[in-house]
Amino acid sequence: MGEKPLIDLKLKDSDLFRNEAYVNGQWIGAKSGNRFDIIDPGTNKPFATCPDMSTEDVDNAVQAAGAAFATYRKITPLARSQLLAKWDTLIRENKEDLARILVHETGKPLAEARGEIDYATGFTRWFAGEAERIQGSTYAAALPGRRIFTIKQPIGVVAALVPWNFPVAMILRKASAAFAAGCTMVAKPSPETPLTALSLAYLAEKAGYPQGVLNVLPTTLHNTPALSEALCKHPTVKKVSFTGSTRVGKILSAHCAEGLKKLTLELGGNCPFLVFEDANLEQACDALMPLKFRHAGQACITANRVYVQRDIVEKFANLLVEKTRALRVGHGLDEGTTMGALTVPQGVDKTASQVEDAKSKGGKILTGGQRLNLNNGFFFEPTIVTNATADMKIAQEETFGPLLALFAFDTEEEAVRLANNTSMGLASYCFTKNIDRMWRLFENLEAGMIGMNSGNSSAAESPFGGIKDSGYGKESGKDVAINEYLITKTGTLSLEGQY
Repeated sequence: MGEKPLIDLKLKDSDLFRNEAYVNGQWIGAKSGNRFDIIDPGTNKPFATCPDMSTEDVDNAVQAAGAAFATYRKITPLARSQLLAKWDTLIRENKEDLARILVHETGKPLAEARGEIDYATGFTRWFAGEAERIQGSTYAAALPGRRIFTIKQPIGVVAALVPWNFPVAMILRKASAAFAAGCTMVAKPSPETPLTALSLAYLAEKAGYPQGVLNVLPTTLHNTPALSEALCKHPTVKKVSFTGSTRVGKILSAHCAEGLKKLTLELGGNCPFLVFEDANLEQACDALMPLKFRHAGQACITANRVYVQRDIVEKFANLLVEKTRALRVGHGLDEGTTMGALTVPQGVDKTASQVEDAKSKGGKILTGGQRLNLNNGFFFEPTIVTNATADMKIAQEETFGPLLALFAFDTEEEAVRLANNTSMGLASYCFTKNIDRMWRLFENLEAGMIGMNSGNSSAAESPFGGIKDSGYGKESGKDVAINEYLITKTGTLSLEGQY
């Protein structure tokens, strides 16, 4: 099982802690023998180690997935559904232990970690049902004596490149769809959060998944680019699913182009949040708070730019400040913590840089604005800036931190123009009680997902994905997500004789 954790994680089942790579049903180290530290963002101290897998470890994992695919693709949809259902049950039964590991990896509060697992198991539940609903079709032919029909088949071995902000949810969103379709997978978790992925692999093994169906390769940030490139370019890998930055997504797209690999990209956000003067301000504020400050603002769909109609800016700001000051910042396992640490120190630096830039350009800090010295961890105060303008970094860059900027607007046309003035197009949010305006906003805002009087755009039954520089393809939802892991084969039959 590898080395023990460096601290007592207080797990009910110590076997859930896994810190070796998982390949072909075996727990192994890197061929190099190298290991790396996993850091608790709330203390800036290592609490575990993992093998530092590199390009020389890729082929064994992919070959294992390829061999497993030859048989797994042929098992019945019912059997695939039952495996997913068993995996789902085990994850739910081990929710508390998984949540504790997740807190140490990401820095998020324990309540949020539990919430992520509840959200994540929505995917195992949903795709357990979808496995039995994969359908082909028949078409009426234009020519007499001809019949046309299609079947859907799994595409093959999938490489899943998973981010650190929601590591349990992101691997389950990808793996559940892939396994329901009949694909096998090699997953590369983020260097910050490999342990939850390995715990999920352990539970998949207990659920009865055959060797090689799921393989997990932890690695350092140093080895991530080369290992990811090797996965993208391996001839046995037929599809790549990536969640992360737009910059890296474009690099991976170039890698996959060489082999014409099918690719799903869920990339950056910079999402606008529009509040009109006829909105229910309590409703809008209550939606904005978790959307902005959940996981210290480290989510691709978080509200990055908040546009408020000029006549209500002050009233809305006062409501927001009151709720923001009620947040309690601390280590994720401390009782009463409602906002935890940022996962990486670069997040603190970027947030501080955007605050200083906003202040230098006329922005006013309503609350927060400072780094926090707590346990030597990666903390920043939940911060609200008003008088924000389009030339500030906060308007142009995805923050990925607990910083919220308020921009004033006068008309609907202006609000739409400002909201769409970004290369990104993941999600947009709008709050109004005018149904005509709401429908116009739904059609005119340039994003793959629109929250209408809602700050929650993600659920297992809802297609998830963006447009423009926020990527392409959909994850979750009916039909569209599982089709990302399927090929369509057309059959044309000519008949002799008449009847």
